[in-house]
Amino acid sequence: MIDIEAMPYLVDIPRVQAERRPDATALWFEGRTTSFAELEKRTNQVANGLLALGIQPGDRIGYLAKNTDVYYEMMFGAAKARAVMNGVNTRLAAPEVKFILSDANAKVLFVGKEFYGMIDQIKAELPDLKRIITLDGDREDWDFYPSWRDSKKAGNPGLKVDGNDDVIQLYTSGTTGLPKGVQLTNDNYLAWFRQASLLEWSSYEAGEAVMNAMPQFHVAGVNVGILGAAQGAKTVILREIDPQLILKLIPEHRIVHAFWVPAVILMLTQQPNIREVDFSSLKQVFYGASPISEALLRQAVEIMDARFTQLYGLTETVGAGTFLPPEAHDPVWGKLRSCGVPWPGAVVRVVDGEGKPLPTGEVGEIVIKAGFVMKGYWNRADATKESVRDGFFYTGDAGYFDEDGFLFIHDRVKDMIVSGGENVYPAEVENAIFGAPGVADVAVIGVPDEKWGEAVKAIVVKKPGENPTPDQIIAWAKERIAGYKAPKSVDFIDALPRNPSGKILRKDLREPYWKGMTRRVG
Repeated sequence: MIDIEAMPYLVDIPRVQAERRPDATALWFEGRTTSFAELEKRTNQVANGLLALGIQPGDRIGYLAKNTDVYYEMMFGAAKARAVMNGVNTRLAAPEVKFILSDANAKVLFVGKEFYGMIDQIKAELPDLKRIITLDGDREDWDFYPSWRDSKKAGNPGLKVDGNDDVIQLYTSGTTGLPKGVQLTNDNYLAWFRQASLLEWSSYEAGEAVMNAMPQFHVAGVNVGILGAAQGAKTVILREIDPQLILKLIPEHRIVHAFWVPAVILMLTQQPNIREVDFSSLKQVFYGASPISEALLRQAVEIMDARFTQLYGLTETVGAGTFLPPEAHDPVWGKLRSCGVPWPGAVVRVVDGEGKPLPTGEVGEIVIKAGFVMKGYWNRADATKESVRDGFFYTGDAGYFDEDGFLFIHDRVKDMIVSGGENVYPAEVENAIFGAPGVADVAVIGVPDEKWGEAVKAIVVKKPGENPTPDQIIAWAKERIAGYKAPKSVDFIDALPRNPSGKILRKDLREPYWKGMTRRVG
């Protein structure tokens, strides 16, 4: 359980655990272990190193690397310096990474070797960036993280932190195509801890092993490690998704708790040796972020024999909102398509266009009010005002409550596509495709995909007398945006359906692909 009184702020977590269980393993990564005492020492060194670089309260610290154990040293260390950890999506293209680091005014960047070339390409356009620190060495012109860290004092810098301090900033795409920085504070996490401590899925025993396989630039990937450390658990971190490695580590480390998106659950169930794996240690699997089929869910529960909990939330709500408890996964309940009931202290409603609550069974926009709702969008006052009204965060998802109080997501108010847990906005993809040779008009939609939940599809109107191919259009897009945002398929149409004001009727475009599907979003 989480000792909230002893750890009201993120900075308290490594200190308290170092006092209580100094020699216990906090982190495991590729054979390397870090004790809680080492974690406390290293977070102090990171904080002192950042302060020596002139970092001020509220400054953003960039992290562009695949998952590592040292991410948590940097994150807790940044919090101790009253700075803000800004993990950057590793799947983005160089212009997108440049925008995020520039928008955040990142002063320091921790970077993995896979991205050295990208940073070389854009660093001249990042005037706020004071220092680049590598995780993997091989650069004489940049600091090497272990050497930089270990040259710093190990004493706690002793800065007085505040509940309203931003501690984590993660970027989520906007409907205009410009990402927005979500500001998550100490108080947001305290509220999240208070409610998580009342739920089964988030209750760990000290020393239990927790698998952290999700990207650390996602709120779920960040939270797994924070939750594990806060309860004295051992967090087993994977650099990236590797189904066979996951299956190997579960019995090897006696993994008790794991979070996977549905695409990963599907990958695991498709492994030829899945039924040979010893899942006896696995007590809990929590999942979310994208659609999952009832058949896959039943199969995973049968194979792993664990208690499954679905989580619905957003970056803007620290990933919290509703949960589908293990008992509701019994098909007899008829709730497998539901995303569950509200967290204990959260108010979740379905409202009409004027923000008025709708009766049971009626579809409207899902709104969430709780202490874990973000402070706001960094430097986006208008977007914050639009998204957070009277304390309620307007999710952009549409759904309804049934007579038992279970929330069912029906569709999206906004047109966002969720593919394998990644958010993709049509306007951004359309912008990348416009200008491609032979393209007169384009609309982008999400279509059902067994592996990823949804896949990006472009519906293209050809220019008269020209005949672009799907492969040419996809290649054009991939030169301009991240590969996961680019369309996986292209269909052609004579004209796009539009309303009288010229807005594309995406619902009409989606309908043929989703016909007969009972669930249209995760």
